[in-house]
Amino acid sequence: MKITKYEHAGLVVEDSGEILVVDPGVLTKLPDLSSVKAVVITHIHPDHLHMPNLQKLAASNPALKLFATDEVIGELTELEVEKVSVTSGEKITEGVFTVEFFGSEHAIIYQKVPCKNIGVMINEQLYYPGDSFTLPQKPVEVLAFPAGGPWMKVCEAVEFIKDVAPKTAFPTHNGTLSEFGEMVNYFYIEPAITELGGSFVKLEPGQSL
Repeated sequence: MKITKYEHAGLVVEDSGEILVVDPGVLTKLPDLSSVKAVVITHIHPDHLHMPNLQKLAASNPALKLFATDEVIGELTELEVEKVSVTSGEKITEGVFTVEFFGSEHAIIYQKVPCKNIGVMINEQLYYPGDSFTLPQKPVEVLAFPAGGPWMKVCEAVEFIKDVAPKTAFPTHNGTLSEFGEMVNYFYIEPAITELGGSFVKLEPGQSL
């Protein structure tokens, strides 16, 4: 399985010639993609949900399915693809991909939960929590963890990584961090991974695992 990170929270997962795209938001510059079986959108915020990116994917892949919360689907009435509302605990197979969903709430930004949020496990290997620190309660080989945002503190990311204990972890949700800001955050985050015997990998947009 090949995982390619794009700007901010966008992920492209490839397996056996098929593609699954996760959270291609407004900061994400997607390449032209064919063979896209599915798209997962974790929540309604524009850095994860961007209609032009979804329209671009749908134009090249009209048979793709979109998996998201009912809030997201309610925002996409003009997008002409099959849409599937998902909730925590569901496990779905689409092509070569098995996707399992976790959690129900976005992390608190100020005083209240701003929207629904769903984390996703792909092919029992890659876990990505969206804008939350929801634990999958199962082994994780590769973790795409949030590295910055108005809803998080670095200590929360560190504790989340320690609890998940992945073999490999790479930062996502980092589009709002400056180069210096990334360096500061990773100074504290990287040891949380390596001290458990895992590997920290910083992927630039377009780089892959």
